[in-house]
Amino acid sequence: MRSRIRVVLETSARLLRLLSLLQSRRDWSGEDLAGRLEVTTRTVRRDIDKLRGLGYPVHASSGVAGGYRLGAGAALPPLLLDDDEAVAIAVGLRTAAGGTVAGMEESSVRALAKLEQVLPARLRERVGALGAMTVPLNGRGSTVDPDVLILLATACRDHLRVRLDYRSHSGSESTRTVEPHRLVHTGRRWYLVAWDPTRSDWRHFRVDRLRPWTPIGPRFTPRPPPADDLAEYTAEAVAIRPYRYIGRFVLHASAAEVRDVVSPSSGVVEELSETTCLLTTGSNALDAMVVYLAVLGFPFAVVDPPELVDYARRIGTMLTEAGRRRYAGDLGAVSNAETSHLRGLGPTSVQRPG
Repeated sequence: MRSRIRVVLETSARLLRLLSLLQSRRDWSGEDLAGRLEVTTRTVRRDIDKLRGLGYPVHASSGVAGGYRLGAGAALPPLLLDDDEAVAIAVGLRTAAGGTVAGMEESSVRALAKLEQVLPARLRERVGALGAMTVPLNGRGSTVDPDVLILLATACRDHLRVRLDYRSHSGSESTRTVEPHRLVHTGRRWYLVAWDPTRSDWRHFRVDRLRPWTPIGPRFTPRPPPADDLAEYTAEAVAIRPYRYIGRFVLHASAAEVRDVVSPSSGVVEELSETTCLLTTGSNALDAMVVYLAVLGFPFAVVDPPELVDYARRIGTMLTEAGRRRYAGDLGAVSNAETSHLRGLGPTSVQRPG
């Protein structure tokens, strides 16, 4: 009896391991699965049949490129998650509940409630501590349709062309057919990195400005990506290249400190030493760029363009004069010319330049 129980337990553990492997990768060969499980391919086939009997739709294909794939069924079967995966999903659901994906708040809360109900106490405590110590910041970026994200992610994964209507920053409309590569999230916005055959170049498309056509397809042969680090590549594309002026500054602060206040869509931060870093950012106005750097609160020096030094000196003088005294007169009694002068002392905005 004990030997039989041991066999049952070993088989059950192997089935769970097999299911975990099938969920971790899209396609598996029988030989790969057998090697991971340390069993024969015949045992793998028997275990696959057992999973099918439990309701898991495992598809098999024959031939040289044959193998197994866990498909989608009529109902969602149980998923196997390790501790870190469960916490990651719970954190992601909390973020989505107040994030930039339209219509996801309510469904994220429902899914989070179900997940927390079955979390072990040790994991529930970790997730709960994060929620208790996190304060959402209002004023987030534009939201996107989750169905659009899913469609684009599918197109990236399966190498399917997408025809889309796109509205540019200036408001002009165009229709493109692109070869999607990856979705990039900057923390405020979603971008699609795709090859545009019409322009023979890589392009970034803000997902909240595009409307994909359906169905998607046909398939295309993927080309090498434009960069190894797509996050940095996207940051340069949205924070630097679109603007008239490109400024580079040495900041006397660590790269980590500067990244805490400079988002990827505002500038690219490169570490120079433990106490200095290089910030590259773009703007359509040089004075706005200088004010933006001053507001960050870190000592800085201008690398280029050289004319920024004059702007920094002029704005510094203006601020120094303003700090020496407070206007004590009656605005209602001064002349129109003096009122205009007071109102025009400096830039009207200290937001991110551009």
